[in-house]
Amino acid sequence: MKKFAFFIGLCLCLVSKAEAQFSYGTTGLLNMPTADMQRDKTFMAGANWLSHHGTVPRWWYDTWNYYLNITIFPWLEVGYLCTGHKAVKTDYGNRSGYWVPSTYGKFINQDRSFHFRLRLWKEGWWKIWTPQIVAGANDGIGDSWNGGSLSAQSGQGYSNGFWNRYYLAVTKHFEFENVGTLGAHVSWIYSRRSDNDLNDPAVGINFRFRLKDGEKFWRKAVNGLNLMAEVTPGYTDVRENLTFDPDGPKYQVNVGATYSLWKDRINVVGALYRCKYPSVGMYFKVCLK
Repeated sequence: MKKFAFFIGLCLCLVSKAEAQFSYGTTGLLNMPTADMQRDKTFMAGANWLSHHGTVPRWWYDTWNYYLNITIFPWLEVGYLCTGHKAVKTDYGNRSGYWVPSTYGKFINQDRSFHFRLRLWKEGWWKIWTPQIVAGANDGIGDSWNGGSLSAQSGQGYSNGFWNRYYLAVTKHFEFENVGTLGAHVSWIYSRRSDNDLNDPAVGINFRFRLKDGEKFWRKAVNGLNLMAEVTPGYTDVRENLTFDPDGPKYQVNVGATYSLWKDRINVVGALYRCKYPSVGMYFKVCLK
Protein backbone atom coordinates (compact mmCIF):
# COMPACT_ATOMS: atom_id res chain seq x y z
CA MET A 1 0.00 0.00 0.00
CA LYS A 2 2.88 2.40 0.78
CA LYS A 3 4.46 1.68 -2.62
CA PHE A 4 1.13 2.33 -4.32
CA ALA A 5 0.64 5.64 -2.51
CA PHE A 6 4.17 6.73 -3.37
CA PHE A 7 3.61 5.80 -7.02
CA ILE A 8 0.39 7.79 -7.34
CA GLY A 9 2.00 10.76 -5.62
CA LEU A 10 4.89 10.66 -8.06
CA CYS A 11 2.54 10.61 -11.03
CA LEU A 12 0.61 13.61 -9.73
CA CYS A 13 3.84 15.54 -9.45
CA LEU A 14 4.97 14.58 -12.90
CA VAL A 15 1.57 12.96 -17.49
CA SER A 16 1.34 12.11 -21.17
CA LYS A 17 -1.05 12.53 -24.08
CA ALA A 18 -0.19 9.22 -25.75
CA GLU A 19 0.72 5.79 -24.54
CA ALA A 20 4.02 4.04 -25.24
CA GLN A 21 3.65 0.43 -24.23
CA PHE A 22 6.04 -0.19 -21.39
CA SER A 23 7.48 -3.63 -22.09
CA TYR A 24 7.25 -3.78 -25.87
CA GLY A 25 7.99 -0.22 -26.98
CA THR A 26 4.81 0.09 -29.03
CA THR A 27 1.53 1.92 -28.47
CA GLY A 28 -0.58 0.34 -25.75
CA LEU A 29 -0.97 0.24 -21.98
CA LEU A 30 1.71 -1.51 -19.88
CA ASN A 31 1.89 -5.08 -21.17
CA MET A 32 -1.44 -5.06 -22.92
CA PRO A 33 -1.83 -4.10 -26.60
CA THR A 34 -4.62 -1.69 -27.49
CA ALA A 35 -6.09 -0.34 -30.72
CA ASP A 36 -4.85 3.20 -30.05
CA MET A 37 -2.60 4.64 -32.77
CA GLN A 38 -0.12 7.52 -32.72
CA ARG A 39 -0.38 10.45 -35.12
CA ASP A 40 0.97 9.91 -38.61
CA LYS A 41 4.82 10.23 -38.73
CA THR A 42 5.22 10.07 -34.93
CA PHE A 43 8.69 8.94 -33.84
CA MET A 44 9.33 7.56 -30.35
CA ALA A 45 12.49 6.45 -28.56
CA GLY A 46 12.52 5.22 -24.99
CA ALA A 47 14.16 3.14 -22.28
CA ASN A 48 12.82 1.35 -19.20
CA TRP A 49 13.97 -0.48 -16.11
CA LEU A 50 11.65 -3.49 -15.74
CA SER A 51 10.73 -5.70 -12.84
CA HIS A 52 10.90 -9.36 -13.87
CA HIS A 53 7.23 -9.58 -12.91
CA GLY A 54 6.47 -7.36 -15.91
CA THR A 55 8.45 -9.32 -18.51
CA VAL A 56 8.03 -12.62 -20.31
CA PRO A 57 9.36 -15.86 -18.73
CA ARG A 58 12.83 -15.61 -20.27
CA TRP A 59 13.80 -12.88 -17.78
CA TRP A 60 13.62 -14.19 -14.22
CA TYR A 61 15.71 -11.19 -13.14
CA ASP A 62 15.00 -7.46 -13.36
CA THR A 63 16.23 -6.06 -16.66
CA TRP A 64 16.16 -3.00 -18.93
CA ASN A 65 15.13 -2.30 -22.49
CA TYR A 66 15.27 0.46 -25.07
CA TYR A 67 13.34 0.93 -28.30
CA LEU A 68 12.75 2.94 -31.47
CA ASN A 69 9.27 3.28 -32.91
CA ILE A 70 7.69 5.12 -35.83
CA THR A 71 4.14 5.41 -37.14
CA ILE A 72 4.85 5.35 -40.87
CA PHE A 73 1.23 5.84 -41.91
CA PRO A 74 -1.87 6.52 -39.79
CA TRP A 75 -2.59 2.80 -40.07
CA LEU A 76 0.91 1.30 -39.68
CA GLU A 77 3.34 1.39 -36.74
CA VAL A 78 6.66 -0.46 -36.54
CA GLY A 79 9.18 -0.79 -33.70
CA TYR A 80 12.57 -2.21 -32.77
CA LEU A 81 13.21 -3.37 -29.20
CA CYS A 82 16.37 -4.46 -27.36
CA THR A 83 16.23 -6.13 -23.93
CA GLY A 84 19.21 -6.55 -21.61
CA HIS A 85 20.45 -10.09 -21.06
CA LYS A 86 22.53 -11.19 -18.08
CA ALA A 87 25.16 -13.91 -18.05
CA VAL A 88 24.06 -16.51 -15.50
CA LYS A 89 25.41 -19.84 -14.37
CA THR A 90 22.49 -21.84 -15.77
CA ASP A 91 21.21 -20.77 -19.16
CA TYR A 92 20.04 -22.09 -22.55
CA GLY A 93 19.06 -25.71 -22.28
CA ASN A 94 19.63 -25.76 -18.50
CA ARG A 95 23.35 -26.03 -19.21
CA SER A 96 26.06 -24.68 -16.95
CA GLY A 97 29.08 -23.04 -18.53
CA TYR A 98 27.30 -21.30 -21.41
CA TRP A 99 28.75 -17.98 -20.25
CA VAL A 100 32.23 -17.20 -18.93
CA PRO A 101 32.06 -17.38 -15.09
CA SER A 102 33.64 -13.94 -14.67
CA THR A 103 30.61 -12.42 -16.43
CA TYR A 104 27.95 -14.02 -14.20
CA GLY A 105 25.45 -11.45 -12.98
CA LYS A 106 26.46 -8.86 -15.59
CA PHE A 107 24.48 -7.59 -18.57
CA ILE A 108 26.58 -8.67 -21.54
CA ASN A 109 24.07 -9.33 -24.31
CA GLN A 110 20.80 -8.04 -25.80
CA ASP A 111 17.74 -9.73 -27.20
CA ARG A 112 16.57 -7.93 -30.35
CA SER A 113 13.02 -8.00 -31.67
CA PHE A 114 10.82 -6.30 -34.27
CA HIS A 115 7.18 -5.31 -33.81
CA PHE A 116 4.36 -4.00 -35.97
CA ARG A 117 0.75 -2.82 -35.63
CA LEU A 118 -1.81 -2.49 -38.43
CA ARG A 119 -5.06 -0.57 -38.03
CA LEU A 120 -7.91 -2.54 -39.63
CA TRP A 121 -10.79 -0.23 -38.71
CA LYS A 122 -10.83 3.37 -37.52
CA GLU A 123 -12.99 4.37 -34.58
CA GLY A 124 -16.31 5.86 -35.74
CA TRP A 125 -15.86 4.98 -39.42
CA TRP A 126 -19.33 3.51 -39.81
CA LYS A 127 -21.28 4.63 -36.74
CA ILE A 128 -20.15 6.89 -33.91
CA TRP A 129 -20.22 3.91 -31.53
CA THR A 130 -18.02 1.61 -33.61
CA PRO A 131 -14.61 0.91 -32.00
CA GLN A 132 -11.14 0.93 -33.47
CA ILE A 133 -9.54 -2.41 -34.39
CA VAL A 134 -5.81 -3.15 -34.68
CA ALA A 135 -3.94 -6.37 -35.48
CA GLY A 136 -0.31 -6.73 -34.47
CA ALA A 137 2.67 -8.92 -33.75
CA ASN A 138 5.54 -8.67 -31.30
CA ASP A 139 8.76 -10.45 -32.16
CA GLY A 140 6.89 -12.28 -34.90
CA ILE A 141 9.48 -12.69 -37.68
CA GLY A 142 11.43 -15.63 -36.22
CA ASP A 143 10.48 -19.28 -35.94
CA SER A 144 8.51 -18.67 -32.78
CA TRP A 145 5.30 -19.47 -34.65
CA ASN A 146 6.37 -23.13 -34.36
CA GLY A 147 6.98 -22.82 -30.64
CA GLY A 148 10.14 -22.09 -28.74
CA SER A 149 11.66 -23.51 -25.63
CA LEU A 150 14.09 -22.51 -22.94
CA SER A 151 15.32 -26.10 -22.84
CA ALA A 152 16.29 -26.67 -26.49
CA GLN A 153 19.44 -25.55 -28.26
CA SER A 154 19.68 -23.53 -31.45
CA GLY A 155 19.59 -25.90 -34.39
CA GLN A 156 17.60 -28.41 -32.33
CA GLY A 157 14.19 -26.79 -32.52
CA TYR A 158 15.29 -23.81 -30.42
CA SER A 159 13.64 -20.51 -31.22
CA ASN A 160 14.25 -17.47 -29.07
CA GLY A 161 11.46 -15.06 -30.07
CA PHE A 162 11.06 -14.50 -26.36
CA TRP A 163 8.68 -11.56 -26.78
CA ASN A 164 6.62 -13.36 -29.41
CA ARG A 165 2.87 -12.89 -29.52
CA TYR A 166 0.15 -12.02 -32.02
CA TYR A 167 -2.97 -10.09 -31.13
CA LEU A 168 -6.21 -8.46 -32.17
CA ALA A 169 -7.12 -5.35 -30.14
CA VAL A 170 -10.36 -3.38 -29.90
CA THR A 171 -10.59 0.10 -28.33
CA LYS A 172 -13.44 2.51 -27.72
CA HIS A 173 -13.17 6.01 -26.19
CA PHE A 174 -15.78 7.84 -24.13
CA GLU A 175 -15.62 11.61 -23.70
CA PHE A 176 -16.61 13.32 -20.45
CA GLU A 177 -16.94 17.04 -21.10
CA ASN A 178 -14.53 19.20 -19.09
CA VAL A 179 -13.28 16.10 -17.26
CA GLY A 180 -11.40 13.76 -19.60
CA THR A 181 -11.44 10.72 -21.86
CA LEU A 182 -11.96 7.11 -20.84
CA GLY A 183 -10.50 4.38 -23.02
CA ALA A 184 -11.84 0.82 -22.83
CA HIS A 185 -9.68 -1.93 -24.34
CA VAL A 186 -10.11 -5.63 -25.09
CA SER A 187 -7.47 -7.80 -26.77
CA TRP A 188 -7.03 -11.42 -27.74
CA ILE A 189 -3.40 -12.51 -27.43
CA TYR A 190 -1.91 -15.61 -29.04
CA SER A 191 1.49 -17.31 -29.04
CA ARG A 192 2.66 -20.88 -29.58
CA ARG A 193 5.81 -20.61 -27.50
CA SER A 194 6.09 -23.72 -25.36
CA ASP A 195 7.33 -21.67 -22.39
CA ASN A 196 4.73 -18.91 -22.68
CA ASP A 197 1.75 -20.51 -24.36
CA LEU A 198 -0.99 -17.93 -24.92
CA ASN A 199 -4.49 -18.04 -26.30
CA ASP A 200 -6.22 -15.69 -23.93
CA PRO A 201 -8.04 -12.34 -23.61
CA ALA A 202 -6.80 -9.20 -21.87
CA VAL A 203 -8.80 -6.20 -20.70
CA GLY A 204 -7.79 -2.72 -19.63
CA ILE A 205 -8.85 0.88 -19.15
CA ASN A 206 -7.14 4.25 -19.13
CA PHE A 207 -8.33 7.72 -18.19
CA ARG A 208 -6.73 10.94 -19.40
CA PHE A 209 -7.82 14.09 -17.54
CA ARG A 210 -8.84 17.20 -19.44
CA LEU A 211 -10.33 19.45 -16.81
CA LYS A 212 -11.98 22.73 -17.77
CA ASP A 213 -9.43 25.47 -18.39
CA GLY A 214 -8.45 27.42 -15.31
CA GLU A 215 -5.53 29.19 -13.71
CA LYS A 216 -5.32 26.96 -10.68
CA PHE A 217 -2.05 25.06 -10.46
CA TRP A 218 -3.66 21.74 -9.61
CA ARG A 219 -5.80 21.84 -12.76
CA LYS A 220 -2.76 22.44 -14.93
CA ALA A 221 -0.88 19.68 -13.13
CA VAL A 222 -3.68 17.12 -13.51
CA ASN A 223 -4.66 17.90 -17.12
CA GLY A 224 -3.25 15.27 -19.44
CA LEU A 225 -2.52 12.77 -16.65
CA ASN A 226 -3.03 9.31 -18.10
CA LEU A 227 -3.83 6.60 -15.54
CA MET A 228 -4.19 2.98 -16.63
CA ALA A 229 -4.99 -0.48 -15.34
CA GLU A 230 -4.99 -3.86 -17.07
CA VAL A 231 -5.54 -7.57 -16.57
CA THR A 232 -3.17 -9.57 -18.79
CA PRO A 233 -2.35 -13.27 -19.22
CA GLY A 234 0.79 -15.25 -19.74
CA TYR A 235 3.51 -13.73 -17.57
CA THR A 236 4.26 -16.88 -15.61
CA ASP A 237 7.14 -16.79 -13.12
CA VAL A 238 10.31 -18.69 -13.94
CA ARG A 239 12.86 -19.83 -11.36
CA GLU A 240 16.58 -19.27 -11.76
CA ASN A 241 17.01 -22.83 -13.06
CA LEU A 242 14.53 -22.03 -15.88
CA THR A 243 11.76 -24.22 -14.46
CA PHE A 244 8.28 -22.74 -14.13
CA ASP A 245 6.66 -21.89 -10.85
CA PRO A 246 3.47 -24.00 -10.78
CA ASP A 247 1.94 -21.59 -8.29
CA GLY A 248 2.54 -18.56 -10.48
CA PRO A 249 -0.63 -16.68 -11.47
CA LYS A 250 -2.09 -17.15 -14.96
CA TYR A 251 -3.28 -13.52 -14.97
CA GLN A 252 -1.91 -10.41 -13.34
CA VAL A 253 -3.30 -6.96 -12.59
CA ASN A 254 -1.02 -4.04 -13.40
CA VAL A 255 -1.50 -0.31 -12.79
CA GLY A 256 0.50 2.63 -14.09
CA ALA A 257 0.58 6.15 -15.48
CA THR A 258 2.39 8.36 -17.97
CA TYR A 259 3.31 12.02 -17.61
CA SER A 260 4.71 14.64 -19.98
CA LEU A 261 7.64 16.59 -18.56
CA TRP A 262 7.85 18.89 -21.57
CA LYS A 263 5.28 19.49 -24.33
CA ASP A 264 4.51 15.79 -24.72
CA ARG A 265 8.04 15.27 -26.08
CA ILE A 266 9.82 14.10 -22.96
CA ASN A 267 7.67 11.70 -21.00
CA VAL A 268 8.02 9.50 -17.94
CA VAL A 269 6.13 6.29 -17.27
CA GLY A 270 5.72 4.20 -14.14
CA ALA A 271 4.07 0.88 -13.38
CA LEU A 272 3.27 -1.38 -10.48
CA TYR A 273 3.12 -4.93 -11.78
CA ARG A 274 0.71 -7.04 -9.75
CA CYS A 275 0.05 -3.74 -8.00
CA LYS A 276 3.29 -3.98 -5.99
CA TYR A 277 6.43 -4.45 -8.14
CA PRO A 278 7.63 -1.07 -9.52
CA SER A 279 9.15 -0.32 -12.93
CA VAL A 280 10.04 3.07 -14.40
CA GLY A 281 10.99 4.50 -17.77
CA MET A 282 11.21 7.51 -20.03
CA TYR A 283 10.54 8.12 -23.72
CA PHE A 284 10.98 10.90 -26.25
CA LYS A 285 8.26 11.56 -28.82
CA VAL A 286 8.02 13.92 -31.78
CA CYS A 287 5.72 14.18 -34.81
CA LEU A 288 7.83 14.52 -37.96
CA LYS A 289 4.92 15.59 -40.14
